[in-house]
Amino acid sequence: MSKSIFQLVDELPTGGLTVMSLKSLDFIIPGEWQNIVGFENTIRAVTGETDQDLIQQIGDRAVYLFNDKSQGYQRALWLYQTVDSASSALGAAALANKVGEKVSFLGFLSNLTPKAEKAQTIDLAVKLVVEVVAFCQINGIPGDSIGDFLAALGDYSGESLMRMAALVCFDGLIPLGPDFIQMVLSNFGSMSPQELEQNQSFNSVKDLIPGGDPTGQMGFITQSFDSVSGWMSDFVNSHGLTPQNVVHNLSNFIEIADDKLDYLGAFLDVSTNYYEHTGIQTLARRLIERAVAEI
Repeated sequence: MSKSIFQLVDELPTGGLTVMSLKSLDFIIPGEWQNIVGFENTIRAVTGETDQDLIQQIGDRAVYLFNDKSQGYQRALWLYQTVDSASSALGAAALANKVGEKVSFLGFLSNLTPKAEKAQTIDLAVKLVVEVVAFCQINGIPGDSIGDFLAALGDYSGESLMRMAALVCFDGLIPLGPDFIQMVLSNFGSMSPQELEQNQSFNSVKDLIPGGDPTGQMGFITQSFDSVSGWMSDFVNSHGLTPQNVVHNLSNFIEIADDKLDYLGAFLDVSTNYYEHTGIQTLARRLIERAVAEI
């Protein structure tokens, strides 16, 4: 890892497209996510500590745990970062001068192409599996522990719950519509392992996906998505989520033309890295909680 955990947390953006997009989902889980930036700020927020010496001890222990390669923290970070990078085939450099202001994506349509439905369903399923495997890495349990993940998912909060909300909205509802769960399961039911291997998102993280080979990994992905489909369906229904109300709230932060919605999913892929952003925040929280317990 080229950067330490405290550098990663210190360098998280306070504004820009990723933060604005996540803020647009506050209507779903009001006040659940705070964009806490800065490692010391995170220690204070997680622990409530004000004693500077103790804060330093907690920080030092958290950094030590992150740097210990026998733990799964660095692998979890790699998963969050890699699946975000892979879902964007285009760079967001052209958007850099727009960061921090209300952004229109219309000027970038010539460079954006919506993913084919099958590619989008694979990306969604792979991101979900990354969440499962990263959870297992962070908690030091076998990477195929779907049952443990499901048990914990019911207690998700803060940045972890926001990441799942964004997955459902930005990778499910907006690009695929209200039937996204059925579309994913249907596509995986008719897909060959060779088709899966042609997907960039899968190839980027396949080394850490359980299953042994593409056939076994496809089975694990399908099983994981199917297992979490009930939670996702309940989440959509209990919050009354539709592509329309998600886009409406997003339009408070990003200018959206009603006749260009097909491109919105592609725009979000290119211009946001919500998995990495919230993933770093989740890692910091878990490391700090463990450091406090050990001190």
